[in-house]
Amino acid sequence: MTLADFDFVLPRDRIALRPASPRDGARLLVIEGGSAFADRSVRQLPDLLRPGDALVFNDTRVIAARLFGRRARQESSIAVEATLHKRLSPSRWSAFIRPGKRLRVGDPVAFGESGDRACSLSALGATVAAKDPDGVITLDFDLAGPDLDLAIDGLGVMPLPPYIAARRAEDDQDRIDYQTVFARHDGSVAAPTAGLHFTPRLMARLAARGVAANFVTLHVGAGTFLPVRAERLEDHHMHAEYGEVSAEVAGALAAVRAAGGRVVCVGTTSLRLLESAVGEDGRIRPFAGETEIFITPGHRFAAADGLITNFHLPRSTLFMLVAAFAGLETVRRAYAHAIAAGYRFYSYGDASLIWRA
Repeated sequence: MTLADFDFVLPRDRIALRPASPRDGARLLVIEGGSAFADRSVRQLPDLLRPGDALVFNDTRVIAARLFGRRARQESSIAVEATLHKRLSPSRWSAFIRPGKRLRVGDPVAFGESGDRACSLSALGATVAAKDPDGVITLDFDLAGPDLDLAIDGLGVMPLPPYIAARRAEDDQDRIDYQTVFARHDGSVAAPTAGLHFTPRLMARLAARGVAANFVTLHVGAGTFLPVRAERLEDHHMHAEYGEVSAEVAGALAAVRAAGGRVVCVGTTSLRLLESAVGEDGRIRPFAGETEIFITPGHRFAAADGLITNFHLPRSTLFMLVAAFAGLETVRRAYAHAIAAGYRFYSYGDASLIWRA
């Protein structure tokens, strides 16, 4: 298949710049049976699931991963913007930096700005340690461990997706809105956005319905926003992301399946992680490590029966995953229905509940 197979036209006014309020007031498009669509809301989810079903959430926590600063050399000084991508050690991160081409190995960078110059009282120092051919830059910070984490949290801003950041500035409300209510483990630079729709009240109603909540961790990297440049899907390389599935969760999901219940992943991140944890016998195993799994049509799913996910960008790896799960033609029709019916798209937008084709 080629990249053009996953293209569609989305009116600009369908891109949500703020989430629904309350969170579970978002709309929910139910996709089942290849062609049947039903317009619902997220708060109706308990009525759409059965006692004995299980939801799988990604409990990663988004960090304030966008940093602004200056690169200073004797002959020049330029403003830089870095989006942290993946932690490499207690003091090192890989990052996407603009303008990356103007950085050299060994360059010092001071993050933390006051007006148009770095604030020496609050600056966080780093050195460019390496540059990869694909544009990823390794930063070696002056601080490490919890001290570095606190500095990043104090100086950074929430890494809103480019299609939101290009139209409005990040603000304090995003520190709440761009974080799930069950976020526990620091490490993501992008939110598992399907989880943003869940409130404590909705979680309690699901539990009362007899729907189990299971938590896995996948730290989402900034690579999730990188465009697919290869025309043939087999030529695209996914960035690695670290994830964990505990033995307890693997056992619980096996028990759900054995009892006739359905496993429903909340978000493409939890689905990708579970599919990475599937053994040769088709069972979910404990997992701790990096995954580069790239799911496209033709993939044989073993981990989940249903998927709750937002509406994704054209030509994106996430749209390809959804097409693999539901069938490309079904997804095309569903997205056309969503556009015509006024659904809100992308990270702060509405959601869909998809039963596997």
